[in-house]
Amino acid sequence: MKIKLAKLITTIVAVVIFSLAGLVPPASAQAILPQPDPEFNGDIDVSYKNSTPDTSILQSPEAPEGAPNIVLVLLDDVGFSSAATFGGPVKTDTLDKLASEGLSYTRFHTTSLCSPTRAAMLTGRNHQSAANAAIEEIAVGYPGYTGRIPKSTATIAQILQDNGYSTAWFGKNHNAPDNETSMVGPFDRWPNALGFDYFYGFISGETDQWYPALYENLNPINPPATTSDGKTYNLGHDLADKAITWMRNQHSIAPDRPFFLYFAPGATHAPHQPPEEYRNHYDGVFDNGWDDWRNKIYKFQQELGVIPIDDEGNPIGELTDRPDQIPAWDSYDPDYQEILATQMEIYAAFLEYTDDEVGRVIDAIPEEDLDNTMIIYIVGDNGAAPAGSEDGVCNELKSLNGLPTSKDENIACKDNWGMPGTSPEYAVGWAWATDAPFRWTKKVGSYFGGTRNPMVIKWPAKISNDSTERRFRNQFHHVIDIAPTILEVAGIEEPFMVNSIQQKPIEGVSLAYTFDDDKSKAYELCTDPTDQIEGEPDDLCQYKYVHNTQYFEMYGNRGIYKPDGENEWMASTLHRYPFTPTSGQMTQDFDEDTWELFDLATDFTQATDLSADNPDKLENLKELFMIEGSKYNVFPLDDRFSERGDVSLRPSFTSGRDHFEFYEGAVRLPEGVAPDVKNTSHDIIADVNIPDGGADGVLLGMGGEVGGYTFYVKDNKLNYTHNYFGQYCDITSTQDVPTGDNVELKFTFNYDEENGENVGGGGTGTLFINGTQLGQAHMDKTVPARYSLETQDVGMDLLSPTSYHYDSPFEFTGTLNKLTMDILSTRDPQDDSIPECQWTYLDGTPVEQQAQEVENQEVVDEKAEIVNELKHYLEDKEDGNFGFLKELIQYLNQRY
Repeated sequence: MKIKLAKLITTIVAVVIFSLAGLVPPASAQAILPQPDPEFNGDIDVSYKNSTPDTSILQSPEAPEGAPNIVLVLLDDVGFSSAATFGGPVKTDTLDKLASEGLSYTRFHTTSLCSPTRAAMLTGRNHQSAANAAIEEIAVGYPGYTGRIPKSTATIAQILQDNGYSTAWFGKNHNAPDNETSMVGPFDRWPNALGFDYFYGFISGETDQWYPALYENLNPINPPATTSDGKTYNLGHDLADKAITWMRNQHSIAPDRPFFLYFAPGATHAPHQPPEEYRNHYDGVFDNGWDDWRNKIYKFQQELGVIPIDDEGNPIGELTDRPDQIPAWDSYDPDYQEILATQMEIYAAFLEYTDDEVGRVIDAIPEEDLDNTMIIYIVGDNGAAPAGSEDGVCNELKSLNGLPTSKDENIACKDNWGMPGTSPEYAVGWAWATDAPFRWTKKVGSYFGGTRNPMVIKWPAKISNDSTERRFRNQFHHVIDIAPTILEVAGIEEPFMVNSIQQKPIEGVSLAYTFDDDKSKAYELCTDPTDQIEGEPDDLCQYKYVHNTQYFEMYGNRGIYKPDGENEWMASTLHRYPFTPTSGQMTQDFDEDTWELFDLATDFTQATDLSADNPDKLENLKELFMIEGSKYNVFPLDDRFSERGDVSLRPSFTSGRDHFEFYEGAVRLPEGVAPDVKNTSHDIIADVNIPDGGADGVLLGMGGEVGGYTFYVKDNKLNYTHNYFGQYCDITSTQDVPTGDNVELKFTFNYDEENGENVGGGGTGTLFINGTQLGQAHMDKTVPARYSLETQDVGMDLLSPTSYHYDSPFEFTGTLNKLTMDILSTRDPQDDSIPECQWTYLDGTPVEQQAQEVENQEVVDEKAEIVNELKHYLEDKEDGNFGFLKELIQYLNQRY
């Protein structure tokens, strides 16, 4: 008895499905993913003895013959000209080597922000088509703005995985919705569900390099104390170790199976935290400041060939001017210039270290795989970051909360900049300098300082290495072109349907044609009569730009690229500054924005506005932006930033709840999905058993060294610490915690009534043991919006310690039966006699005392400077000539 119904049933079902959809079924097996189960071609009888098996149905999908390995590297917040490979000041040996052996792309573009760039790169669709208009933490309920990569835009990893590739992701994610990052998921937008067999990295937009919030696949893990070479732990080295191990294991087990390795270390996004051994590599290099360095970089770029040269040997594009909102280097006093130079020294060390770790991964590619491994190294997901504002910040979380950082705070931080306990970001002047020769920085989607990032591609099997000169590619391309390029080189077609969901067409185009094309522009001469230009010879045809239209949009900053014959037009408008300068943020409506027009064929840097001479062309491009925006979910334009951070704008497990219960071991709960006790009264109650010898440890911890709060027992005393970005308010019980079962330990916070709708206000914290008040203090300020990038932990404090009074994890040694949290809307009025909390720094020094010490030292330095100047002044006078006294008085009056 022969049974061959499976094939018939499969065919009927497929025909019915596509008939109902009004579609024609694709012919290729690659068009529907996962690929349907293979049909059985053996024979089946009642007994196996009379049956013939078909072993082909046991096979997993196999990649096309000759499909290459793919190593995709994406750095973070690196400006166009940070790396020496592209004219910058930072040593990047790995990038240098790849550039000497491969191709360097100087007109490659990103979206100007991290989550959008990553979603666009992985899916091959524009960032708003992939629903990632901005970062995950400010997603809102419009189709292009949800932060949820649609099921209709499958990632390149899903396609490769279903076509026989091994896949792995190391490093930064930032493509999982903020409210879906807890231990209960959902996990359908985490890396494993996006097509990656293995994931090792962090889910959020950034993490501490010393104490990263790591995950292995879906499981939170704690970083080891040291790296594989016995040095103090730092994330970049760990990520490289894990990538090397995975690659070697994959090769050992399945050497004939190609792999896709995505390495996204999250560097050099803040916090800038290189290992100790790199910190001094750039001592003194940046003492002349960003204005001087930007000029040097522009000169280096011309010498290297990064900036195209015209027929007369002149650069195609001028060095653009510094915006008025970015201070001149000379506007700072010499003492503070030392701090600013230190900021760039640490950043440069961070980038050099990161490039070295990328080199370790590349050097570990099995030798027999080297020839057929395509390495794509994208130097940044956007332009350099302006988040440090004018002066830089030692604790960027304070800045992200909208709070200013004083110069005195940065001065006090100088020697520890980038070390554990700091979370630094350099001043915006350095971001502008390392985006040379372009205007603006990250977050500006309309100008190349935000969107143009270098890229290098090496693939020995297809890209020859027979030239002694650097080979540049100047075709206009975009990050959405990466996915179709990978599909083309792998011999895999774009799928029509993935997981039973019809796919949006990929919106990028392959740039594989550039592997053989050394022309400076992305056009071709042709002989098709329909493309001939009237009145021209038959062999001269219209320009054929491969990537022939591209919109840009970020926070209302808008641009549109559309070549036309010999001209490569781009219209751009600045709607919002990428940081909030002293002069304030722009406030005009979208229809009041001023647009500029550039011809990129003769203006590499967007330096010359041609709108006055070409008003019709500008209007045409503005209309084209509206058309493209309508196609790709760009509307409605939304220029809000911090306002969109309100968690109530998104679904949440905590929404509408005011009572929460947790149990010991409930750890690594991201702040975005934890109970939000900021700016409100609240209670924390722990039911514990204390053994006869007493107990120590954390009952509840939120955050880490850069900010948070912790409720804990130490030396038999109950404690609460509020960490206000490195300033600590400690409240300690006046009596010991008793031994016994079901001891109630309680902390209450009474938010000041006069704060009203304000955020970050003060309040009174009170400690209770078994209902008896045993400690109280009033704090005049609290963290308003975000404590840190760490997590809430029950029964311990993982990652970095929130209080300097203990070392993590400081696990509770008693029994924590239950911990409850209650959020309260009202509370009785406060007693004015409550003592004020004494805020201290990490070393225990009172905040007021350290501020006074800084001020006193400034006075001492100022007096020494006066004495020195007067000494030279007096030495210039003739002996016995006391007429100088009048001049001296005038001098002092002018100075003080």
